[in-house]
Amino acid sequence: MTDAETRSATNRHMPRRAVIGAGAAGIAALAAPSVLRAQPAAIRLGLIHPVSGALAFSGNQCRLGATMAIDDINAAGGVKSLGGARIEPLLGDAQGRPEIAASLVDQMAEQGAAAFVGCFASALGLAATQAAAKYNIPFSIDSGIVDSLTTRGLKNVYRLFPNASSVTADALMALDAINKKAGSPAKSCVIVHEDSAFGTQTAQQLAGLLPKIGIEVKSLIAHATPTRDFTNIVLRIKSEKPDLVMISNYQNEYVALARTLVQQRVDLVGTYSVAGGGFNLKFAKEMPGIAEGMLDFNHWYAPKDPRAVAFRKRVEDASQTMTWEVLFGYFAVKLLGDAWQRAGSAGKEETIAALASSTFSDHFMPYGPTKFTNGQNSGSHAVALQIQKGDMEVVWPDAFASAAAVFPRAKL
Repeated sequence: MTDAETRSATNRHMPRRAVIGAGAAGIAALAAPSVLRAQPAAIRLGLIHPVSGALAFSGNQCRLGATMAIDDINAAGGVKSLGGARIEPLLGDAQGRPEIAASLVDQMAEQGAAAFVGCFASALGLAATQAAAKYNIPFSIDSGIVDSLTTRGLKNVYRLFPNASSVTADALMALDAINKKAGSPAKSCVIVHEDSAFGTQTAQQLAGLLPKIGIEVKSLIAHATPTRDFTNIVLRIKSEKPDLVMISNYQNEYVALARTLVQQRVDLVGTYSVAGGGFNLKFAKEMPGIAEGMLDFNHWYAPKDPRAVAFRKRVEDASQTMTWEVLFGYFAVKLLGDAWQRAGSAGKEETIAALASSTFSDHFMPYGPTKFTNGQNSGSHAVALQIQKGDMEVVWPDAFASAAAVFPRAKL
């Protein structure tokens, strides 16, 4: 990607106010070139996401959050310990293909990338982080849940957000609490999952844990991404008569499966997804008759934090959809900005050391203090969510809950 292509791509994805700001900077350059020549060099940050193809919606949401954070840091005076150095995004489209994600790392390393943020999907992140390790360039994971992203001994990889093992264990605690409070109507389930690293690991972990909370696993059903027709899968589910359908997959497949369950009139106590890719406000608002009452264990903001409410309003005022991917992209960049500020350097070794010792707390996620162990933040946790009246409510844990769970789900 050339510098011109990078600038063009950046302008296409920056909010309008940021584009206007860039124009103002150009005018200032004409008026005071001697001042701008004295400015510190920009810090180049590679943003690698699937912004075309089957994962495009979520990839673009991650990119939106990341570019918002870059705009905010730059608008606040840049990285102040580096003389106000601005962050310059390098944008790459991984297209849902791991080999492209890895090649983008090589290209951006040649362009002087000081760090990376990405890559939404675990398979993309595994390839990109491995490539970045060759150069020892810091990599802040925004989305990508599989444990192995931070268990391969790569010293350059950091994830502020919870991994699959943490999410799955917490998801079972939440389901157990919700089910028992309702009198334990859910006693059996079928697990439907996409067949890459993310869905497979999550499904296998769920299958091992569900019997411990009194829920029989009748079957695990894998599917490819993309899959457009879920009729045969849903007819199989209907024949097995589970109380619950548990789901781990991406945006398009999540919505298609949910729609087909309703169309085929499958009688269920409820659906419960773990990191469900299509469980979001877009789905809630576009398909309210299908989405209402669906449960998910996923990432979200702390709903009682006024900063979170203001952030959501900002996203929606820009005619964008608020999703957890936006939060992930945003805080993955903010984590790096905090590391550069504390290190007083954007050098590789200095940044990695600053990340390793991070106690980053300038966020509004439902987390405890940040503490990295081998690159994984042990203080991060997801929450149980339910679509109620066209919105998303936190229903577990009680400390962050904005509503009580409706379980069993009302008949549609």
